[in-house]
Parts: sequence; structure tokens; C-alpha cells
Amino acid sequence: MPKESKTSKRAGKEEGKQRRAKKDKSGPKRGLSAYMFFSQENRAQVKEENPDASFGTIGKLLGDKWKNMTDDDKAPYVAKAVADKERYENEKKALNN
Repeated sequence: MPKESKTSKRAGKEEGKQRRAKKDKSGPKRGLSAYMFFSQENRAQVKEENPDASFGTIGKLLGDKWKNMTDDDKAPYVAKAVADKERYENEKKALNN
């Protein structure tokens, strides 16, 4: 006697649930965070200091460095993040107008 076919996992989803709309790839790129600016500037140095470290380990080392920085040390990266967010908002407005 053949087994009954099971319904797929997708078939069990709620009927009224909406899916997220796909991202418009032609729009402006979002602004980077202060940590991302820090990470971009310091990744090469951390990689040079730890040549055998994996990608994840380098990320952890960068995270530790960021946590141990003072607010004054973070200020240039925060300023870059604010400027980048402003750029994003301006580009978004220009696209919608």
C-alpha cells in the first residue's frame, strides 16, 4: 500500500499572510553605520596582525576593538555615518520626487 503524500511546508502557511516586497535594486544604497565605517578602515590592519584568523574571527576582533573605544575615538566614524545617512535620505527624496 503506497504512503500518503505529505503536503509541503509552504502549503501549511497561513492564507492571509503577506510576503515582503522585493527590494528595488535601482534605488539608493542605505547609509552605513559608524561601526561599518570603522570596520572598513581597520579590517586590513587586523588581518595583517592576525594572518591565520578566519573571517568570523576577524569580525570578533573588530567588534572587541569597537567596544573598547571611547566615544571620542568613535566620533569620526559617527560623523561619517550621519553624513552617509543624510546622503541616503537626500537620494531617496530625489528618487521619489
